[in-house]
Amino acid sequence: MTDPCPGSVSERLIQLAQANGVSVDYWDYRGRPASPSRETLVAVLAALGVAASTEEEIERSLWEAETAPWRQVLPPTVVARQGTAAPVAVHVPDGAPVWVEAVLDDGTHRPLTQVEDWTPAREVDGVLTGQATFVLPTDLPLGWHELVAWVGDGSTQARAALAIAPDHLDMPAALGERGWGVMAQLYSVRSAGSWGIGDADDLAELASLLGDEGADFLLINPLHAAEPSGPMTASPYLPVTRRFVNPVYIRPENILEVSRLAGPRRSLVQWALEEVEGANRSAEPIDRDAAWKAKSEALEVIFAAGRSRARQRDFERFRAEQGEGLERFALWCALTEKYGPLAQWPETLRDASSAYVANEARTLGERIDYYAWLQWVVDEQLERAQAVARASGMALGIMDDLAVGVHPRGADVWSDPQAFAPRVCVGAPPDMYNQLGQNWSQPPWSPVRLAANAYRPLREMARTVLRHAGALRVDHVIGLFRLWWIPEGMRADAGAYVRYDHEAMVSVLLLEAHLAGAVVIGEDLGTVEPWARDYLASRGVLGTGVLWFEKQDDGWPKQPEAYRALQLATVNTHDLPPTAGYLAEEHVSLRERLGLLTEPVEQVRAEARLERDRMLTRLREHGLLGDNPSEREVVEALHRYVARTPARLVGVSLVDGVGERRAQNQPGTDQEYPNWRQPLADGSGEVVLVEDLPGNARLESLLAVVREAMGRA
Repeated sequence: MTDPCPGSVSERLIQLAQANGVSVDYWDYRGRPASPSRETLVAVLAALGVAASTEEEIERSLWEAETAPWRQVLPPTVVARQGTAAPVAVHVPDGAPVWVEAVLDDGTHRPLTQVEDWTPAREVDGVLTGQATFVLPTDLPLGWHELVAWVGDGSTQARAALAIAPDHLDMPAALGERGWGVMAQLYSVRSAGSWGIGDADDLAELASLLGDEGADFLLINPLHAAEPSGPMTASPYLPVTRRFVNPVYIRPENILEVSRLAGPRRSLVQWALEEVEGANRSAEPIDRDAAWKAKSEALEVIFAAGRSRARQRDFERFRAEQGEGLERFALWCALTEKYGPLAQWPETLRDASSAYVANEARTLGERIDYYAWLQWVVDEQLERAQAVARASGMALGIMDDLAVGVHPRGADVWSDPQAFAPRVCVGAPPDMYNQLGQNWSQPPWSPVRLAANAYRPLREMARTVLRHAGALRVDHVIGLFRLWWIPEGMRADAGAYVRYDHEAMVSVLLLEAHLAGAVVIGEDLGTVEPWARDYLASRGVLGTGVLWFEKQDDGWPKQPEAYRALQLATVNTHDLPPTAGYLAEEHVSLRERLGLLTEPVEQVRAEARLERDRMLTRLREHGLLGDNPSEREVVEALHRYVARTPARLVGVSLVDGVGERRAQNQPGTDQEYPNWRQPLADGSGEVVLVEDLPGNARLESLLAVVREAMGRA
């Protein structure tokens, strides 16, 4: 029997979608109800491995969804909060004896207590199956452990991963009641000694300067790795992996082995630098490929020179700590270097587990060593940057940024394709600033595979990113709850929300943050269900507040006291022009030039002016602005306003401190605008280097304003 109404959404299809975490309705950004089409639901379910093309498939899939838990003795992964007697459902042949214990990471065995369970037995695949319920001891320590179930005479075992996570992530005592910091795009912040792009040395110098100014943190863009050869994707939010770092951020001459190079080899390093150092004073878009070409020439020389025995042992320990993940990534880099982008690889190499790949790995051993060495070097330099930040007085130090996803043909997808849902991309439904919706061209993790693999991709990624950071900003944190999946070939506005086990996802992230001693900030802008913000706050995850988005129901700016306390509050964000540009309506002019407006430009410009006028009126209400203010005075007044909120953290964009007007990124564009390539410059377009920041009158004035407003003067 086929579907009698191919374009309709039947009640059974709705039930199947809901059973698999696919939302069948949602509220759009204008507050109106909306629903995905039948075609979208069928395609999204297919990406989850659920057949729903016909009524027969829908019925069969409903039965499988209902009985799936009964086909396994233990759930594949159990995630619980510390101190809770969390229940664990165990499924065995009806009447068979069963007992369960937790095996802790130190080898200790702890039995679970069985409680009465009134769930009736049911027949599954011809076997009458019963359910027994056990509860975890409430005093299990934080960490990753294992559950073992013994069935019958004890000859049958079932095992599951067990994570005990903190109920709440506390703020570090060093931060005090409130803290403030600076936000910067690291690649854009260069010094006279840079290689055409900001790097780890510039990060350390900037952190030291800002720490001396009283800042508690320095939030930077994601440092995730990009392509090792060929054109390098400019967006730090479309990496090939989120676990490892882009070696373009290495400062070659700071590698210890450089000091031991013979004269001719040191000259090669210097000559490579001379190829690009002139770009540091150019206001033209940053050329990552030129910077990486020059750095690669130098890094190859340094790597070939070798290491002392002690240094080699340090390198080997790093490789052992990072394990198979690093080896797979280094192999992917070596293969990309040899064959080009993944689409050009021989078909036999596109399966990372194939014998052909193993053979290639044996022939590419030296290149694999090289790419693993790059990760060790950049890890050392980032470790130094965090040490400098903390030594300068910062309570948190470096705040890393975690992108929402990865490149569809990158290392993560090649290394572990089963972790990702096929034939769909992640994006966002239409909103006020992107009225066509957004397609980020990133494959989403499969929620089914995450649980089956003990959330290994999430925890390994978080653990690596948090190695040398005191805080982590999670881009689009609502992605831990749900993601907007767009089926292949469909428009960005034709997607559907797919839900994840947010309790498990957030708990895993908090466990890794706790182990690293870090704070977590969730970027919860856009369309977010209010209960999700409340949930994150209850777990100690700070939200995000951007002044231009914080409005009352009548459209007027919120009063300072109406802001949430548990958040990072800022005036702007990297997806908007700097404040000077925003006040000048650059966000309207730019979208008009790029053809991104869906409403008449006159209407959009009038709305922008009304927004600005209301904001200026609000500033005057609070005595923060006089008549005929200068641009600098308005920018400072806006930051005073944000600092008056109860927000635990307040962020200041470095671009606002130097008067920059150009946007770093225009959502909804690719090649139409030089996204993520603008070097730090002032309002007249003159480049500002790290050395120029001390004594910069505009920056010093803005930081002084924030210090005073935060009670740190």
